[in-house]
Amino acid sequence: MKTEFNSIMPVLPSADIERDVTWYKDKTGFEPVFWDNMYAVLNRDNLYLHLQWHADTETDPLLGGSVIRIDVKNIQPLFEEFVQRGTVKADAFKANTPWHTNEFGFFDLNKNAIFIMEG
Repeated sequence: MKTEFNSIMPVLPSADIERDVTWYKDKTGFEPVFWDNMYAVLNRDNLYLHLQWHADTETDPLLGGSVIRIDVKNIQPLFEEFVQRGTVKADAFKANTPWHTNEFGFFDLNKNAIFIMEG
């Protein structure tokens, strides 16, 4: 049975749009819909991620501890795919958490935390 994504559309900071589009494609299966050197839109099933370039200055900081949670149905096939892609290690899966989820997480190249959860 395939994992079913529900919905998401966050805008995450990026230091290098081209680099990050490639990373997301290789490591998460999100495909580029549009990108230039300032902004990108990525898609997988019915989910969209947006990446926005930031200068990493006081007035335009790159990193601010962005965290997203993606809610899915049937998480196990997706976890196995991400292990194969090298996105997460085989021991990253947390089953039956105290907050009643099954989940795993990882950081992108800009230190944005991304959690995939089923609950």
